[in-house]
Amino acid sequence: MLDFKIDKALCTQCGICSKECPTLIINGKKGIPEIKEGKEKNCIKCQHCLAVCPTGALSIFGKKPDESVPVDGEVPSSIEMGNLIKTRRSIRKFKKEEISKDLLDKLVETAAYAPTGHNKNQVLISVTETTEQLSKVRQLVYDAIRKEKENLSPALAMYGNFQTLWEEKEIDVLFRNAPNLIIASAAEANPNGVADCIISLSYFELMANTMGIGTLWNGFLKAVFEHIAPELKTALGIPEDHKIGYMMVFGKPAVKFARSIQSEGLHLNTINL
Repeated sequence: MLDFKIDKALCTQCGICSKECPTLIINGKKGIPEIKEGKEKNCIKCQHCLAVCPTGALSIFGKKPDESVPVDGEVPSSIEMGNLIKTRRSIRKFKKEEISKDLLDKLVETAAYAPTGHNKNQVLISVTETTEQLSKVRQLVYDAIRKEKENLSPALAMYGNFQTLWEEKEIDVLFRNAPNLIIASAAEANPNGVADCIISLSYFELMANTMGIGTLWNGFLKAVFEHIAPELKTALGIPEDHKIGYMMVFGKPAVKFARSIQSEGLHLNTINL
């Protein structure tokens, strides 16, 4: 059930909700809006109707409009957003500090607002909350590499060296001694799953940078899960039928950058038909 409700005292019968509905299941031409008969199953749960109603007259799925973030609230300017994007750096040196649970919750929540294909919202976010949890994951990963060290292909041989560095010198190439790990995964059957995961982590990363948290897109670690020890996925509670879209380590940076880099330029194709 959609639990589609209209506060008649607030509704102006403007019809905007019906016009904005992506699947056109709202009838707004007969006064108070209503769901067209037999069309509930076509709802993609986007909540556009709730978000677009100018008077806050509409609720759906039990969600109240006055509990949403107003669009006229504070947002970064285009200059501020541009500076955030241009000054973002991959962090490979982290402070030995845990991120508070409150801050971590705010960061992870941001990923839930990222767009997904057909609004399926099927991205699973797996995250470590403490340095102790990260240490256990780290040990699982390096132990798994050690077991496969003699069987690694030439293309993956460097991972054996990474494991040796950790075992003999505690040089942590894979996790960079970061205090936290985040993994985004989605069902392999979802054709948009990988893209959805990367978009979710992109939202997470931008929010993290506003809070002084540094991130590293970790392709090295992703390769371990995909090509060396796929059993690690289920060991961390990620469903077997999920594909890892990407993963990051993150924490408070131990280095402060003074300025942005200077881009080598955009690869641009202007479509001129």
